[in-house]
Amino acid sequence: MSKRNFTLFIIILIIIVIIMFGFLYFRQPVSPEDGGGYSGINFFSQFNPFGKKVSTPKDETPIDQTPTTEEPSTEEPIEIKLKKVSSMPVAGYTVYQKERYKEVLPATDTNTSPTGSAPSASQPTTTKTKIVTPTPPATEFAPALRYVARANGNIYQTFADKIEERKFSTTLVPQVYEAIFGDKGSAVIMRYLKTYGDTIETFAGSLPKELLGGDTTSENEITGSFLPENITDLSISPDSLKIFYLFNVGGGSVGITSGPLGDKKVQVFDSPFTEWLSFWPNSKMITLTTKPSSSVLGHMYTINPEKKDLTNILSGISGLTTLTSPDGKLVLYSNNTLAMNVYDTTTRNSTPLGIRTLPEKCTWSKNSTVAYCFVPSFASGSGHPDTWYQGEISFNDNLWVVDIESGNTTLVLTPSSVQGGEEVDGIKLMLDEIEDYLFFVNKKDSFLWEFELK
Repeated sequence: MSKRNFTLFIIILIIIVIIMFGFLYFRQPVSPEDGGGYSGINFFSQFNPFGKKVSTPKDETPIDQTPTTEEPSTEEPIEIKLKKVSSMPVAGYTVYQKERYKEVLPATDTNTSPTGSAPSASQPTTTKTKIVTPTPPATEFAPALRYVARANGNIYQTFADKIEERKFSTTLVPQVYEAIFGDKGSAVIMRYLKTYGDTIETFAGSLPKELLGGDTTSENEITGSFLPENITDLSISPDSLKIFYLFNVGGGSVGITSGPLGDKKVQVFDSPFTEWLSFWPNSKMITLTTKPSSSVLGHMYTINPEKKDLTNILSGISGLTTLTSPDGKLVLYSNNTLAMNVYDTTTRNSTPLGIRTLPEKCTWSKNSTVAYCFVPSFASGSGHPDTWYQGEISFNDNLWVVDIESGNTTLVLTPSSVQGGEEVDGIKLMLDEIEDYLFFVNKKDSFLWEFELK
């Protein structure tokens, strides 16, 4: 072979080697993850130290695409247990159990086929006639309130757990000073002064009977008659089916029991004295306490309306005011310094309770073991209760619960510090039948309030 041909052969061989190495260099290997192995020329690329590329492993961490939501608040809404009931000053009120329809939530349609799909239109359907007896709506009893507007004698009502003030009557009785309900709220006694202010009128009326669910009528009229003029004091029996009232005859006073409309009158008391305050704690006892004054010694007596006897209970206490328990065994009383005591009629012992208030600002539980009292946050000096009766002073009260058996007193309410609350001078306290609510009138403006105890 000539030198020229040999040189040409070498050049061609070099070119082929360069092409082959270039091809192997730029050829991308097939990863086992992509194809499961190597084939053809790619097999040699394993041994090429220049052509390999380091593959970055794929991030296979799953991405959470669930939309984020805020955690629900665990704070419960503040329940307001102290509420103003009336929108006007009231002369009196009562609480009773009233029947109403239960609230029923709308039913949801749960009639679906077992597979969750609607029946096929091609499937034949049969219709059977079935006679269904209507089910009467469920009812319940709940505490309800009736009260008399002081300005015009109109009667309003509402339920305690759902305050919706509704006008019940339109009978006009101007400037009612005191109102008492009887016969479980179906009778009312209104007391007021005649035009010239020298005669006390007492009107006893019967309220129309309500139909279940028909408590929206506001055009009811009250029919009734007048009791004797110048009745000095009046109280109602615990079952609200009888009243006891006092009026003056000659130089003394006479006490009469009757039905709430003035029927079935029976005289059970007479006295040469005229200044008495009565209270009817149970069917066998009516209490009579001399009208209090800070400088006058007071006395308390009881009458059995059946036996018409008179028994002395307390005597010789200045500024004496009293409130007897439902069982008749205990008497809350205070003196002209407002020091509150409890007197046991069985043992004839008095026990101080460590609070200063008036029995008129208290009420008893039905089992006679607990008393609820509005206690002035500040009450000093003597001259009580005259200055309070005459309106010269007004108290700012807190509500206390007194356990008579243990003697413990517990603060349960400071009205002025509660949302929606005001300064309260509490009077005319009353509990509902199951003692879930305490009702009272604020002497400062005569508005009716309720406090939920449960």
